[in-house]
Amino acid sequence: MQRLKQLIKSFSLWELLIGLKLTGRYFFKRKVTIQYPEEKTPTSVRFRGIHAQRRYPNGEERCIACKLCEAVCPALAITIEAEPREDGSRRTTLYDIDLFKCVYCGFCEEACPVDAIVLTRFADYHMENRGENILTKEKLLAIGDEFESVIAKDRAEDARYR
Repeated sequence: MQRLKQLIKSFSLWELLIGLKLTGRYFFKRKVTIQYPEEKTPTSVRFRGIHAQRRYPNGEERCIACKLCEAVCPALAITIEAEPREDGSRRTTLYDIDLFKCVYCGFCEEACPVDAIVLTRFADYHMENRGENILTKEKLLAIGDEFESVIAKDRAEDARYR
């Protein structure tokens, strides 16, 4: 009897009919496709996009050259060189992040004691020329200046969930 059922299903293309039924059900439903880049999906406050360096309200960079982010980076994507300033504090002279090596894990952000390096929610970036994958200190500070209001708002909202 089981063999007969299997033979009938095989000749009637039963599985094909089941698949067409499922296709027909979704064919008339409302579409969920978004028209990117005109429409954007909402992102979490914890989304990890491109890196940025933040500044204090007085305009001074936050990075104190402790090199914790460089030490904790699993991909070795961060390179830091530092030297002391006249007032005795240390600041970076070189802060590079290789975006091709970076795995966007967020360890650098978690390791930073002064909240200097952050991962923004900005994910719409690209590289066209060789060398654009290296984010220098100046580029990082420019990204931080551009997105500071969003970063500060995300930090406040993220602190609410902790």
